[in-house]
Amino acid sequence: MASLRGMQQPDLSKKLYKLIKTENHAIGAYESAGRERIAIAQQLSEWGESTNDDGISEISDKLGVLMAEIAEQEDAYAQSLEEYRGVLKQIRNTESSVQPSRDHKAKVSDEIAKLKYKEPQSTKIVQLEQELVRAEAQSLVAEAQLTNIKFKEAYDIHFAATIERAEKQIILAKQARRVLNLLDDTPIVPGDTHPPFERGEEARQVLNDAEDELRSWQANLEPIHSSAGTLGAGAMPGVEV
Repeated sequence: MASLRGMQQPDLSKKLYKLIKTENHAIGAYESAGRERIAIAQQLSEWGESTNDDGISEISDKLGVLMAEIAEQEDAYAQSLEEYRGVLKQIRNTESSVQPSRDHKAKVSDEIAKLKYKEPQSTKIVQLEQELVRAEAQSLVAEAQLTNIKFKEAYDIHFAATIERAEKQIILAKQARRVLNLLDDTPIVPGDTHPPFERGEEARQVLNDAEDELRSWQANLEPIHSSAGTLGAGAMPGVEV
């Protein structure tokens, strides 16, 4: 049965709760896709071996290795998305903590309005107005500061991971095309056989090149600028020292 927690979320955080839950399904799909692609890579290699064609066997095996590595990038991407999702949860928790404060402010405001109508000279009005100021101050930081900071942090992680996954998969796909070009597809007369495959060393070198490229890969990203370092005590805007 589905969890009841979504139904218990404060109004302010319900939309983000839904987003986080949907992201969880999407992350699971990436993980599932990665496992499926690894299985496909293995099946390709096994099929190539069963053809008894040296060229097909060698090339399909090397392609399988590269395809499996492409699939591994899906899993790494899913892990990064889980990190991003964790930051979204922090925003949701902040929103959840703000809702009681909002409810309290609304209640105090209503009480002030009623007193001003029924007992405009009541000394309690001053007390309630002071309480309202304190309630507004308590929620100010969460509403005006922390959510913005965490929002930028979350999507910095998300899009950096998307770029890394894309660039690494491009590296692997290009190397896979190099491997594919090693296979001789010259038409032959029925009854004849293809010449012996003699490019195994080249195929192995492609794998080495792919490994070297992945190892030397570095992110080249436009930085996400943040002014969060200028927050002072209590996470209020301050002067950076």
